[in-house]
Amino acid sequence: MNELLDERYIEFRKKVREFAESVVKPIAIAQDEKEEFPVDLALKMGKSGLFGITLPKKYGGQGLDYISYIIAVEELARVDSSPAATIAAHNSLGINPIFTFGTEEQRVKYLPGLCTGEKLWAFGLTEENAGSDAKGVETEANLEKDHWIINGSKMFITNSCSSIATGITVQAITGLKDGKKELSAILLDRSTPGYVTSPIKGKLMWRAVDNGKLNFSDCRVPESNILGKRGEGLKIMLSTLDGGRLSIAAIGLGLAQGAFEMAADYAKKRKQFGKPLADFQSVSFKLAEMAMKIELARNTLYHACRLKEAGLPFGKQAAMSKLYCSDIAREVAGESLQIHGGFGFLRENHIERFYRDQRLLSIGEGTSEILKMVISRYVL
Repeated sequence: MNELLDERYIEFRKKVREFAESVVKPIAIAQDEKEEFPVDLALKMGKSGLFGITLPKKYGGQGLDYISYIIAVEELARVDSSPAATIAAHNSLGINPIFTFGTEEQRVKYLPGLCTGEKLWAFGLTEENAGSDAKGVETEANLEKDHWIINGSKMFITNSCSSIATGITVQAITGLKDGKKELSAILLDRSTPGYVTSPIKGKLMWRAVDNGKLNFSDCRVPESNILGKRGEGLKIMLSTLDGGRLSIAAIGLGLAQGAFEMAADYAKKRKQFGKPLADFQSVSFKLAEMAMKIELARNTLYHACRLKEAGLPFGKQAAMSKLYCSDIAREVAGESLQIHGGFGFLRENHIERFYRDQRLLSIGEGTSEILKMVISRYVL
């Protein structure tokens, strides 16, 4: 695939890979063990231009295209999924809705500070009774004079609890229309009284990602904090998820690439019966299948990104990419662990973390079951 990319993409990949190898990889195992969100790493990623990659420079962004962004996520995930998830959630789910649907006043107020790594913004859809069912939210926002009064909670929210987590775009019920929920998106600053965060610990995967539960008790924000128009919340959330699925696919692709490289390297070094594992056909065939699937996953994902860049419909391709890359991440991580044998179970080896981290990909930002429903609607 690199052979068909412009030189600028190749150079950008080298830049991010060097950062991932020199800054992220040395601390990946320790951060996973401590289950801490590394604020200092977020600041370093900000200084390296990994936040606001696709935003225009007038708002503090890098002014790059979507493929560049996907390459950045992919290269981080090749080493560690946690910082890749931080970047993905912030760029796709945090920044993007404000840029796409926000007023100029909202863009100027929020975006520059969100491009430096010093502030993070969250995406508030999931609740205890809402996730795949995006209409199932129970959080409410009542308009009193010129302020929204928000009450409710959100669950499993990325970039929500650390010291640099600044706020969230909340989907809330703002009334009833023809007997149905009117859903709107509202910008809610963390400094608002009644906004309480609780970090989620004891996770199987993404242990260095800032995930949390949020509670809103009479949070009062100006009416002007509404994002887009009143009643457009579901539209904003679902269209945001289309782009977000591409970044989750990129995590899957990068994770698979990293797991494959570890397996190939280990198979060349580890000897059994007097020869390297790579000399056994059963192992070499595994590596061949892994390489083939990664190539297909990358082609599928980059095609979806090109459609998005061209302003063409890409929802079906985004769903396909996310579903396929999630599956490939699971398969490749599993086969890589199989090749590593007993050594793969030790936490001192990165493949153990990769095997755990891939499990989130078939659930977050559209479960595999929901994605099959989405794809079937397109093809039928």
